[in-house]
Amino acid sequence: MIGAGELPPVAPAGRIRGRRAGAPHLRYEQVIDLIERLIAEGPLAPGSLLPSNRELAEMAGVSLITVRRAVDECARAGLVVRHQGVGTFVAPERLVSEPARAGGLRSTLAPSRGRLQVTTRVLALERGIPSQTVARALEISPQEPVWKVERLRLIRGRPMIHEQAVIPVRLAPVIDPAVLAAGASLYAYLAEHHGLSDENEEAFLEVREPSRRERRLLQVPAGDLVARVRGVSRERDGIAFDAFEQVYVARHFAFYLSGQTTRRLLQPTDVGDWEVHPLGQLPEGP
Repeated sequence: MIGAGELPPVAPAGRIRGRRAGAPHLRYEQVIDLIERLIAEGPLAPGSLLPSNRELAEMAGVSLITVRRAVDECARAGLVVRHQGVGTFVAPERLVSEPARAGGLRSTLAPSRGRLQVTTRVLALERGIPSQTVARALEISPQEPVWKVERLRLIRGRPMIHEQAVIPVRLAPVIDPAVLAAGASLYAYLAEHHGLSDENEEAFLEVREPSRRERRLLQVPAGDLVARVRGVSRERDGIAFDAFEQVYVARHFAFYLSGQTTRRLLQPTDVGDWEVHPLGQLPEGP
């Protein structure tokens, strides 16, 4: 468990691989060390164009084949990114997210060195019937109507997070789509208009292949993974009012985790069906 404290502005890159002290360097590891030094000590910075393979080979005194393997390792580790026909660049700094922290999206992101421009696209605001998994998470009947709020969050103009919130209609009879479309915090809206204060959250995180829809919405390149967070928000008195899902483009984020030691949420093996079905269409039984 990571202790609470001041969040860093960005996640440290760290070394690509662990190696015992004094262990001999393979040739491609020498190139990786060179690239890491160029980034850590300069002149390379996030977004900088990496020297060509030939230049790296001359700097490290190795073959082009060795350089290609080293750059492949750096790309797999997320230290560099390739752009076809343009070149290889130092990967952007990762945003630090604290997904289990109470509040809206902005409050879960650590301060960045650059201004974070967050915009919102509302993909769906509709009422439906929760899956049995979501109903258990919210501690409601599977037949109780819920709101499904689906949004795409863009950071600096790029789609980065796909969000879905499931809220019992009984607790929030009205949700104004215009407020959400303007980018307002859903949690601030629920607190102001329905007295639902986000006092505690518990979440489950996994890294996986994106679905076709997630890949399209988030513009995830082939081979890249997403980080999916599913969890529940509760009021001070323990009432669950939101079963949420957030899907992040994994290469752009690092996650800070801190919280309670007791678990009230579903077990990790029981977070599969996280859906909302149209009203009048009851989900099939287990």
